[in-house]
Parts: sequence; C-alpha cells; structure tokens
Amino acid sequence: MRHESATTLLYRPVNQAELDLIAASGWLAFPPRLPEQPIFYPVLNEQYAAQIARDWNVPYYGVGYVLRFAVEADYADQFPVQNVGGPEHDELWIPAEELAEFNLHIIGQIEVVSVFKAE
Repeated sequence: MRHESATTLLYRPVNQAELDLIAASGWLAFPPRLPEQPIFYPVLNEQYAAQIARDWNVPYYGVGYVLRFAVEADYADQFPVQNVGGPEHDELWIPAEELAEFNLHIIGQIEVVSVFKAE
C-alpha cells in the first residue's frame, strides 16, 4: 500500500516567459532562476500572489498569472515562512541552487488559477 504524504498548497505569480517555460516542463517544474534572482519565493496564499501578478507583473510585462501547486509538506516545512509586509505577505524562500530539488517535491501539476492583463 502506498502512503500519500501530506501536501502544502503554494502559489506563484509569473509572467508570460516563465509560464511558457513551466508549460514546456509539462507543468511539472519551475525554471532555473536567473543570475540576479538568488531566491525562488512561492507565496502562501492566493490573494498575495494575485496582488503581485496584478500590481507588479501587469505594469511591467503586460500580463500576470497566478499558479497553484502542491509540495510535500515535510519537505516544504524546512523553509521557514518569511513575512515581507502585511499579515497576508508570507513567502517561502528557496535558495536558487535548491530549486531543482524543490521541483522534485512538487506533487501533481502546476496549474493556472488567475490571469491578469493590461486594460
């Protein structure tokens, strides 16, 4: 009998270029970080991800997507929650060099839950 591990739901705001790379992975992995991006930071709630996608990604890129995905809870628990503002602004900080390992702990597929576009 196979035991299903508990999962943690996380969210990630992305632009079109990042979305295309995730789609190319079969919706199974996030792409490596760029040299100027030392941290991969999924967020803990959909409202915060939507705020970033709408308020930051849309003005800068013209479109913002909110992704939802599940990660093995035991694995995610090693990354302490970082609060970067208000009570809803909680993130996990995964060092860029650990992103490939992080991707191995994603359960199921990464899914798009919201799309925001410039007017």
